[in-house]
This record gives sequence, C-alpha cells and structure tokens, in this order.
Amino acid sequence: MHIRELTVADLPAALVLNNANVPAVSPSDEAGFARLLELTDLAFAAVDSGDTGDTGETGDSSKVETLLGYVLLMRPGADYPSENYRWFEARGTDFLYVDRILVADEAQNQGVGAALYAAVFDAAIAKGAAEVACEVNVDPPNPGSLRFHARLGFVEVGRQATKSDTIVVALLAAPLEN
Repeated sequence: MHIRELTVADLPAALVLNNANVPAVSPSDEAGFARLLELTDLAFAAVDSGDTGDTGETGDSSKVETLLGYVLLMRPGADYPSENYRWFEARGTDFLYVDRILVADEAQNQGVGAALYAAVFDAAIAKGAAEVACEVNVDPPNPGSLRFHARLGFVEVGRQATKSDTIVVALLAAPLEN
C-alpha cells in the first residue's frame, strides 16, 4: 500500500466507496463528487499496486491499482456549504478539515486509515494549521470511528444536529504542535 494524491481518474472507485458508506457520509452522484473534489485543498488516496501477473509483450508485470481508501481535506475559506465545515469556520481557528475519510471494507483494520491520517497530519503541519478537524456521527452511531479518532488524539469540541435534525455529529479536533 502507498499514499498518493487522489486524482480525477480515481473518481469512479471513490464514488462507489463513498456511496457504500452512507449514512457515515453523505451520498453523492458523479457530478456532485467531482464538484467536491474541486473544493478540496488536498485529497489523498491509499492504493494497493497489485501485480496482475501479466507480463505482456515487454516482459514486465502489469500493475493495477486498487483504491483502498481516501481522504478529502479543506482549509478555511472554501466555498463549501457543509454545516459541519461552516461550524469549524465560525470557530475561528486555523484548521485542516477532513470532509470525509473512507476505507474499503476489505481493507479495514490493516492500517489504511492510520496511514491516511499520517499524511493528513503531515500536510496540516506543513501548512501551519493549528488543528485537524472532522465530525463523526453519534446518531446514527458510529462508535468505531469515534474510537479510531480518539486514538489519534481527536477530542470533542462541539456537537450539532444536521440534515434537518436527522443526524447528530460530534465535532472533533486534534491540536497540532507546529
């Protein structure tokens, strides 16, 4: 597995992964997801470059990348209407916002999320951000994500109802030492 920039070519696989994880994230269509990618400041992909075993005409093995997970990040000032993003903007800190981080079911508990977050924290420090911010559903509950984020140093800094009061989220922040 390695971490690289998420690109437009990853959009189909990223969209499938996104929609397989509703309600932990909002559903999207291709146009909406492409727009979301345009708003991001950074986006990382965790990929497995598996060997297909096909040596082809050149005798070299072909590599096929499989998207194991991804993370979308935004800085303050994005034209993004998310209630949760806006909550962090109103808070007035310099942050790097994790709009979504997803790991494919078959890649769960293999260090993919931790590797993505290592890239996030490195990027946040490089950009001089004071904290990394995100939200996790508490209703409907997502206890695994809350435990994962707590292990990474995130603490709850607020809570709010979103989506016309159909979802309640814990607003989390991990302070950075720059």
